[in-house]
Amino acid sequence: MKQNETTKKMVLAGVLTALAVAGSMISFPVAGSKCAPVQHMVNILAAVALGPGWGVGIAFCASLLRNILGLGSLLAFPGSMVGALCCGLVYAACRKLSLTCLAEAIGTGVLGGIAAYPAAKFLMGAQPAGLFVYVVPFLVSTVVGSILAFGLVTVLEKGGVFVQLGLAKEKNPAGKRVV
Repeated sequence: MKQNETTKKMVLAGVLTALAVAGSMISFPVAGSKCAPVQHMVNILAAVALGPGWGVGIAFCASLLRNILGLGSLLAFPGSMVGALCCGLVYAACRKLSLTCLAEAIGTGVLGGIAAYPAAKFLMGAQPAGLFVYVVPFLVSTVVGSILAFGLVTVLEKGGVFVQLGLAKEKNPAGKRVV
């Protein structure tokens, strides 16, 4: 039974990674970074369905593939991975989708934006204007992705998709999801 659960999680992780990579074609440049809101939507989906470790792994793999394929920059690593960790930890702690979306926005937009500065300066040879230069573009991207994720996760939960996939248990009589 444990092997079957791990296989389901690996398959879902692969699908989410592919979605993040394909979704990066929907991006827009802001202040030297490529904003890809689908990655942030995937971070939240991974947090809810798989947990923080899987989410960070998906963000890393998607960032790596995006760079190999020329669809992203090195800034994808700090932006996506910090956000995935933050929203994954928050969802694991409180199981509240709204707080998870907020954690993604703060994790990627603020913390990931700050972490992007040394990546840009030392790995990409860029001369960013300041430590906080990537915060606004990352916030723009992650807010759009978080709104998309909130709507999608809400629909998936109401439709019982997570239960059907074996990623969640039935709701208890109080209407709370039991995981």
